[in-house]
Amino acid sequence: MNALPILEPVTDETCCTPASRPALDAEQAKRRALVFKALADPNRLRLLSIIKAESSGSTCACDLIDPLDLSQPTVSHHLKILVDAGFLHREKRGTWAYYSLIPGALERAAGLLGSL
Repeated sequence: MNALPILEPVTDETCCTPASRPALDAEQAKRRALVFKALADPNRLRLLSIIKAESSGSTCACDLIDPLDLSQPTVSHHLKILVDAGFLHREKRGTWAYYSLIPGALERAAGLLGSL
């Protein structure tokens, strides 16, 4: 069996050249992580899909429980995360909350990947 060659350390001075673009600062990274975390759950993706598909533009929270087969508190938790991440708008109508997709929110989230 042949031995692997030992790699010599890189001595090229260009290996430590600073990046041409500034890195994200801590606050920018935190805001972007909030968006990506919101999208990282299958139930939240399903909620976004259901709300986006609604022809009236908004969906009552009461109509989001059965399709996901989750409890009302769990659905409310997921909806709050999507609101906090800037994907959904919440409007209170009587005792119910209605949710609508914030225009351009999905496109902005997709643009975050390209701007890393």
